[in-house]
Amino acid sequence: MTSGSYNKRDGRPAEHEILVCRLIDRPLRPLIADGWRHETQLLSWILSYDGVRTCDPLAVTASAAALWLSDVPLSKPVAAAIVGYIDGQLVLNPTTEQMKHSRLNLTVAGTKDAVLMIEGAADFLPEKLMVEAVKFGHEAIKIQCAGLDELGKVAGKEKKYDSIKPPLEGLQELMDEMFTAKVDEIYNSDLSKEEQSSASSELTESVLNAFEEKFPDEKAAIKAALKDLMCRRMFEKAKNTGTRIDGRKLDEVRVIDAEAGLFPRVHGSALFTRGQTQVVATATLGDSGMRQKIDKISGMEEKRFYLQYTFPPSCVGETGRVGAPGRREVGHGNLAERALVPTLPSDEEFPYTIRVESLVTESNGSSSMASVCGGC
Repeated sequence: MTSGSYNKRDGRPAEHEILVCRLIDRPLRPLIADGWRHETQLLSWILSYDGVRTCDPLAVTASAAALWLSDVPLSKPVAAAIVGYIDGQLVLNPTTEQMKHSRLNLTVAGTKDAVLMIEGAADFLPEKLMVEAVKFGHEAIKIQCAGLDELGKVAGKEKKYDSIKPPLEGLQELMDEMFTAKVDEIYNSDLSKEEQSSASSELTESVLNAFEEKFPDEKAAIKAALKDLMCRRMFEKAKNTGTRIDGRKLDEVRVIDAEAGLFPRVHGSALFTRGQTQVVATATLGDSGMRQKIDKISGMEEKRFYLQYTFPPSCVGETGRVGAPGRREVGHGNLAERALVPTLPSDEEFPYTIRVESLVTESNGSSSMASVCGGC
């Protein structure tokens, strides 16, 4: 298949390729040894395609195999599988034709011991079935990981650990001893988010000054030890007291506010606010000829509904480049889009193209879920 238009050379990765890159990255990155600082690039090329099944899970498994055979310190083999649900049965790696009739499109990645990542969409399936689907996919992953393990014994290189700097001896213990009380004081206070952020910044400066003489030129390691302490104390507070560091109980959500019909000249608009996360969503309708056309390896795909997510640097109080959507924006937009697709009326009932634009105006957690609520 040649690329369209007059340009006969492909440019930047399209949306689907970006989403697959995220699928590859998420299960592999956590298994690379801490302290690995060598630039590492994975290039996953589809050299031949029969058009029968999607290549997405194969891309994850092939990338993991390349890392497992290399000297990159990947701790365990990783593999992936897709699970569908067709005519009341779970189906492993269904064909493209079968997926048209599937109520589930679930990608599972993991090792032989555990599941590392799940991503997908379902048509209002019960939780029990979803858990069963994850287990079903993991059984196939175990078989692939066993094969990769054997392959590594035959063709794998020795892992390169000599360039990984070991943890500084005694740093974490000393950090816990000197600053646990101070961290608890910040977390147990009634400070606002801004005040708590300022107090944490002051604590960081105090820690760096306290350890500068004993651990010179180890600023990054000192900050990492402080972060480890703060994360553990945050977890302990939630576990022991049943409250978060902002005072909310574990089953308590932030204040939610929603307003519809903000703008008079658009087909639909909404403002959704949850705590310090806020999204402005607008909806635009078009005829069937306005569907989004996507040129994929499997052919031309047309989408009657699509959600585009924008996360400007201003929403977190920063400056930065504003232009084409980055990988994060593409991924979060797709996540919100897939959540809304099952709620749409059928093409026969509502034969219009629907575009939702979600603009994040403020973010303090889960702006993609705020986009789902705004898009509703």
